[in-house]
Amino acid sequence: MNENQRITVACVLGTRPDAVKMAPVVQEFARFPEQVRQVVVSTGQHREMLDQVLSVFRIRPDHDLQLMRDRQTLSDLTARALSALTPLLEAEKPDLVIAQGDTTTTFVASLAAFYARARFGHVEAGLRTDDKFDPFPEEMNRRLTTRLTDLHFAPTALARENLLKEGVPTDTVRVTGNTVVDALRSVAGQEFGFEDPHLAAAVARPGRMILVTAHRRENWGEPMRAVCAAILKIVERFADVHVVFPMHRNPVVREVVEPLLGGHERILLTEPPDYFPFVHLMKASHLVLTDSGGVQEEAPGLGKPVLVLRRTTERPEGVHAGTARLVGTDTETVLAEASRLLADEAAYAGMARAVSPYGSGDAARRIRAWVFETFNLS
Repeated sequence: MNENQRITVACVLGTRPDAVKMAPVVQEFARFPEQVRQVVVSTGQHREMLDQVLSVFRIRPDHDLQLMRDRQTLSDLTARALSALTPLLEAEKPDLVIAQGDTTTTFVASLAAFYARARFGHVEAGLRTDDKFDPFPEEMNRRLTTRLTDLHFAPTALARENLLKEGVPTDTVRVTGNTVVDALRSVAGQEFGFEDPHLAAAVARPGRMILVTAHRRENWGEPMRAVCAAILKIVERFADVHVVFPMHRNPVVREVVEPLLGGHERILLTEPPDYFPFVHLMKASHLVLTDSGGVQEEAPGLGKPVLVLRRTTERPEGVHAGTARLVGTDTETVLAEASRLLADEAAYAGMARAVSPYGSGDAARRIRAWVFETFNLS
């Protein structure tokens, strides 16, 4: 491509984590309109939660596929996303398609880019658990996406090593850091007051606040019940502890959580807040319990210890750095690990002061710079 020729970049997103981690990339490319014609595509895989994040970062998609359906199956979502996205990319003729992470939207975007004969760039490439069913379907979404990717934007050195071990060519992989740090820093440093009176009261309440998020498929049903039982035992054991649990909108989650935890005076069940208040909830918390991949990356950047409610994690860097600990969903194990951090100041400080391994907040700039280098843009 000739120097200074304008390229078309299609940025595809569909879930709340997609939006958070793609927002810095979208904003970075928007700074260079003479070099890049950017097309932002939303599949709408998460509807309301996605719209919340897009609003925070002032991003308006050029195309909204509106694929969200109540209780949709993975096969239905995948088929409809591919049928909608492929002709769109064929019409827009992008030089590069970019998506992030491990969602169905990302895998489908990589396949649709291949069908449209466009290059594909994978933000947050190289995460692995080496168990194709855990997390499900995310682990295989990552692996399938890797085979279709031309530019692998690895967030850490370990992610890069994972890709090279699988035979991915060295010159197609670069360590950029994680764009979640870019997004987190842009929001956490801003002044904020909670409009929701329940959240405002929870943050102002004396004592220590535990923030809980849990929604993954492998934790549906009995594992979720076990986590809820642990939460009840934690608040019974520590009189100064209260819990804020923003519930995922999926009814499969709520059907378990609400009957078990609803009505307790020190447990607040809330609607999922948008990204801005959620970051400030993390800032106000003492401890985070989560099965979310993104929260594993975000909370350490705010100095908050994380207990990961999963058997495996594709983000072992946090565990190795000491900012996170894998605890699974067994009631007594979760109770024991949380109690250790709540009762032992030295143990808590060791995790809170550990250095986050996910970069310095300039991942989007690094991604854009490599794209410019690839297409000979100045």
